[in-house]
Amino acid sequence: MVPGLKVLVFLSLHLLQGVKSSMVHLNNNGYEGVVIAINPSVPEDDRLIQSIKEMVTQASTYLFEASKGRFYFRNVSILVPMTWKSKSEYLTPKQESYDKADVIVAEPYLKYGDDPYTLQYGQCGDRGQYIHFTPNFLLTDNLPMYGPRGRVFVHEWAHLRWGVFDEYNTDRPFYMSGKNTVEATRCSTGISGRNVVHDCQGGSCITRQCRRDSKTGLHEPKCTFIPNKSQAARDSIMFMQSLDSVVEFCTEKTHNTEAPNLQNKMCNRRSTWDVIKESADFQKASPMTGREAPPPPTFSLLKSKQRVVCLVLDKSGSMDAGNPVTRLTKMNQAAELYLIQIIEKESLVGMVTFDSSATIQNNLIRMVNESSHLEISTKLPQKADGGTSICRGLRGGFKAITSSNQRTSGSEIVLLTDGEDGQIGSCFEEVRHSGAIIHTIALGPDADRELKTLSTMTGGLHFYAGKDINGLIDAFSGISSRSGDISQQALQLESKALNITGKGLVKGTVLVDSTVGNDTFFVVTWMTQKPEITLQNPKGKKYTTSDFQDDKLNIRSIRLRIPGIAETGTWTYSLSNKNARSQLLTLTVTTRARSPTMLPVIATAHMSHNTAQYPSPMIVYARVSQGFLPVLGANVTAVIEAEDGHRVTLELWDNGAGADTLKNDGIYSRYFTEYHGNGRYSLKVNAQSRKNTTKLNLKQPNKSLYVPGYIENDQIILNPPRPEVPEATEASVKDFNRLTSGESFTVSGAPTGGDHAHVFPPSKVTDLEAEFKGDYIHLTWTAPGKVLDKGRAHRYVIRMSRHSQDLQEDFHNATLVNTSSLVPKEAGSKENFEFKPETLKIENGTKLYIAVQATNKINLTSAISNIAQAVRFIPPQEPNIPDLGTKMLSPSLTVFVFVATLLIF
Repeated sequence: MVPGLKVLVFLSLHLLQGVKSSMVHLNNNGYEGVVIAINPSVPEDDRLIQSIKEMVTQASTYLFEASKGRFYFRNVSILVPMTWKSKSEYLTPKQESYDKADVIVAEPYLKYGDDPYTLQYGQCGDRGQYIHFTPNFLLTDNLPMYGPRGRVFVHEWAHLRWGVFDEYNTDRPFYMSGKNTVEATRCSTGISGRNVVHDCQGGSCITRQCRRDSKTGLHEPKCTFIPNKSQAARDSIMFMQSLDSVVEFCTEKTHNTEAPNLQNKMCNRRSTWDVIKESADFQKASPMTGREAPPPPTFSLLKSKQRVVCLVLDKSGSMDAGNPVTRLTKMNQAAELYLIQIIEKESLVGMVTFDSSATIQNNLIRMVNESSHLEISTKLPQKADGGTSICRGLRGGFKAITSSNQRTSGSEIVLLTDGEDGQIGSCFEEVRHSGAIIHTIALGPDADRELKTLSTMTGGLHFYAGKDINGLIDAFSGISSRSGDISQQALQLESKALNITGKGLVKGTVLVDSTVGNDTFFVVTWMTQKPEITLQNPKGKKYTTSDFQDDKLNIRSIRLRIPGIAETGTWTYSLSNKNARSQLLTLTVTTRARSPTMLPVIATAHMSHNTAQYPSPMIVYARVSQGFLPVLGANVTAVIEAEDGHRVTLELWDNGAGADTLKNDGIYSRYFTEYHGNGRYSLKVNAQSRKNTTKLNLKQPNKSLYVPGYIENDQIILNPPRPEVPEATEASVKDFNRLTSGESFTVSGAPTGGDHAHVFPPSKVTDLEAEFKGDYIHLTWTAPGKVLDKGRAHRYVIRMSRHSQDLQEDFHNATLVNTSSLVPKEAGSKENFEFKPETLKIENGTKLYIAVQATNKINLTSAISNIAQAVRFIPPQEPNIPDLGTKMLSPSLTVFVFVATLLIF
């Protein structure tokens, strides 16, 4: 195997499936634990539930056939929001929640359309995040445009569960095949149809044959592939599941490796069925025998309940460590911030403290006003002593919940500890039986390693707070509502540690953008002496130290709540250290959405998986969005901290290269390889707008194919045109700043040093483009690095052939291109290179395939890039193209009668 490729094969096989925990599991061929959740903003409508049931029932049979008798849906939970009326058939959720749902039903943001899609941004074979259906899609007749809803669900399920990609490409709908014919981008090529242009001007429409584009030799941009309604082809579901004959995924025998689609790009030209066969599901599911159809799925109706949270906080003797600020004080600072600023109104909250025994400090209290928060926060522990019994702390939490006439099932516990407890495993079964969701915060390197197991088994979050002084506050801030109501969620605008010299002064700014401003808090903590504070809003109004509210617990924290809605714009602050010695201060700013109808910009972050075995690299992901729309052009950085305090800062990219799957989808990503020893690592991400460049993408980049029409009885029947996205495909986003914490992850087998250039090769080039310019071929691609997507590669190897298979199967024997003048740029830069193919005769219609490899200084070599095609095309004289007559048969459908003529390619 080529040096370096072993690492990339290891990467592709061991990026653990799924970055979002799901309750779905396969049991004797049947999927169980599927959760379909309806957003709180969706008005109550029983028809939605009926439509969901019909869709899943239909999908189950279709999936069973498509998987050759391996998979079907056994049971599904439908989670209705708390805003709907109670009914006797509604059960109480256990660990099911909106934010962990496999399928969500929600209105699109800015009404950009009803296309079903799956939020999917991992590598080939990685599970997606969720499927999104709109209420309108579920309640209206979409049959001509998408096909039966059950079939659409299976198409999206394949994205979600098995990490396969679409086999069409709306940006490149046609390509030049190896047989020198223009083909529609599809799989399989056995799906037949015609390529036409439908033009409407001034109320009159014509349908005509497609002309050739004079630059590319492909069809003109307006050209559309219209499939025949009646087909012989049985595949593929990832192209056009709406066709009656299509009941299979493309296999190795039928897969179209030439099509310029995402499946070929992301999965190295493997078929969707080949990828599905490598999934964990496939490995443990043999075809069911003696059964023509699976049993119909069963459905449970669940109704979301009011949020119930109990803090379970460690006050054992080790919490007294730290000078001048102890761990106990840091915990209290963070817990108070959580109670006053993060937890949502109307939540039920209790608190338990524990050492070798547990004490219920508060049974559940409804958070209705400031006095509610203070009632709990005044009970925060003031003294640390005793041993550590995590199980007793958890049992105290369960008791606080049940003593308040609430069920533990579906309730949340936030467990924080800095200690080890050899008996933690003794209550695992009790925890499972409780149905509670356990979020854990490990404070310091000695915190019990089994905390993560508690979170994993219950669907909770796991955070690690080490030497980062803000780590605890940021961890608590990451435990927000699971209801889907973003307007109630607290957002971090700032979280900064400031080292101020004796008698020194620090100034800075905080941006409050136009989507937020409600319930805004500024909080300052200190080490030795309270600083002098001046804060000024954008209109010049000043707040000073006397306006800030002192805590009553001696936890070295002070806060200011801005009355009403905080002014939009730049707030300025100055912090003056009155002490003669330097000290560390922290500034934290939290806020909420400006109004229930104004969706805020949000950022979320996570790693590709939660454990890494060296030398497997990981990928950092950050999603920046407003509603469901991606935010483009933001400046996104990740800070990853190891247990020894070593920090790595990474700029994340949304450029469609390296670790990034799709360009301009609002998912910013980067490889992480700088392991600094074993143990737990924390993740924080900061997303900022860039002046005049940050925009919303109004076009969902990854969605179900909207079929333009069909050919029946030699007539083209067009569907109603897709609803137009607003003329401006991008809307500007005002300046903003967001901070968010991802869950911690664990590394094993790593050396202590952070330089791993001898292990990881340059990343694969995935966006190589080629085109003829006269007698020259012009290439563009994004530069990989010395170590995956970091640094600078040493050299490029470019090869070409008249046949794409030569590059796929025998790259090193294809024709070598002279690259002696080509010096690689820094990773992430745009590379441009021109060469004249001297050894090959170039004439009209010449078609060449090109691929590139990058090598670093120690000869570790990247995987072979995507294969780009360049076609030398000299357009013939344009013939007269007759118009094809049209006939209007109904208000919604127009039938176009074709003159019997062959399409010109």
